[in-house]
Amino acid sequence: MDKLVSLAKRRGFVFQSSEIYGGLGSVWDYGPLGVELKKNIKERWWRSMVHERDDVEGLDAAILMHPKVWEASGHVAGFTDPLVDCKQCKNRFRADDPRLKGTPGTPDAQCPVCGNKGTLTAPRQFNLMFKTFMGPVEESAAVVYLRPETAQGIYVNYLNVQQSSRQKIPFGIAQVGKAFRNEITPGNFTFRTREFEQMEMQFFVKPGEDGKWFEYWKAERMKWVQALGISPAKLRFHQHGKDELAHYAKDAYDIQYEFPFGWQEFEGIHNRTDFDLSRHQEYSGKKLDYLDPATNEKFVPYVVETSAGADRTTLVVLVDAYTEEQVEGEPRVVLRLHPALAPIKAAVFPLVNKDGMPELAKRIFDDLRASLKVFFDDGGSIGRRYRRQDEAGTPFGITIDGQSVQDQTVTVRDRDTLKQDRIAAAQLETYLRERVQPRAG
Repeated sequence: MDKLVSLAKRRGFVFQSSEIYGGLGSVWDYGPLGVELKKNIKERWWRSMVHERDDVEGLDAAILMHPKVWEASGHVAGFTDPLVDCKQCKNRFRADDPRLKGTPGTPDAQCPVCGNKGTLTAPRQFNLMFKTFMGPVEESAAVVYLRPETAQGIYVNYLNVQQSSRQKIPFGIAQVGKAFRNEITPGNFTFRTREFEQMEMQFFVKPGEDGKWFEYWKAERMKWVQALGISPAKLRFHQHGKDELAHYAKDAYDIQYEFPFGWQEFEGIHNRTDFDLSRHQEYSGKKLDYLDPATNEKFVPYVVETSAGADRTTLVVLVDAYTEEQVEGEPRVVLRLHPALAPIKAAVFPLVNKDGMPELAKRIFDDLRASLKVFFDDGGSIGRRYRRQDEAGTPFGITIDGQSVQDQTVTVRDRDTLKQDRIAAAQLETYLRERVQPRAG
């Protein structure tokens, strides 16, 4: 992971937030390449989930919601972690941290950081939601929360979307948006952060049909993930046991990836039953049941949720693409990103900065950037320029040489195979589009 973190900063994928001030714990900024990669993943998800289906609608709900939303969802009362503090070094730990020795709150308990015994407090509950105030006066009546998930914005809008779009059950609502959790033990680069982005879809179904749709979406999500080019050997399903299931869940599976720090979840598929809609119906006093026009039957829909972390999915893509290899006896670091996800689709290089090559290269670059994300580089040896783009995950390198000036042909180098094709400059856009055109999978 250290090598990937170093590359991510060096090539402009991810920076530590507020780095010049020493950074802010587990908050990260996406640089020029990182923001493109993450955007490509989100757009691919949206296209497959919304644009290519007629039974899923889009939504962008506000981050700030009525405080009662979080009471109804159970977050105010139950969204907590047990915490232990060290009175000596002031570090804070989850009560189930395997590094803790002894029983916290007793003289034999030992702090895993400073090593002192008897300094760990007894566990106490800590709410993970960020609290803020709406209005000019900080009073209890004005307390609001930064949302810890995007799903609740979908639930409270379910009837608005259903009626305005004239959808019939089964149908879904999709959303991409920020969420915030005051995590106790964040870490592992961008895997666990306090500010993150979710790609969630809630699919509303008739009770009794939830099992069928749960299996459907479980298969669909794994198929979509694999289409990102991620190694199937590093992907697996993990079913939640009875002790892992959330209070609202009838069944739940995680899609896990084998990171350098172990198997970890980056997407979940959950059967949430009618818990959320029933709770919001109870707390708001508004009817949220659905009238089936075919049978005149009324029911509160069950919900099958697919919830993916945009940041975690981006990290999976980066980790899986990172490759170290030897090429003709020389070490090479390359990001083997799926071409549709790559931040830069092609880089344009004049072989040398003379004899009309820079001018022709600039014209080709200007022509391509009207429709593709491309990069121009005329600094350093051609080998060094290739290596920089290999680390950026750029699928194709276009070199303009002396022959290019004579016959308007260029050399296109493939990042992965290192094979070089000689093609007409006029055919470049078509050549590249055929190879990098995004497909939802």
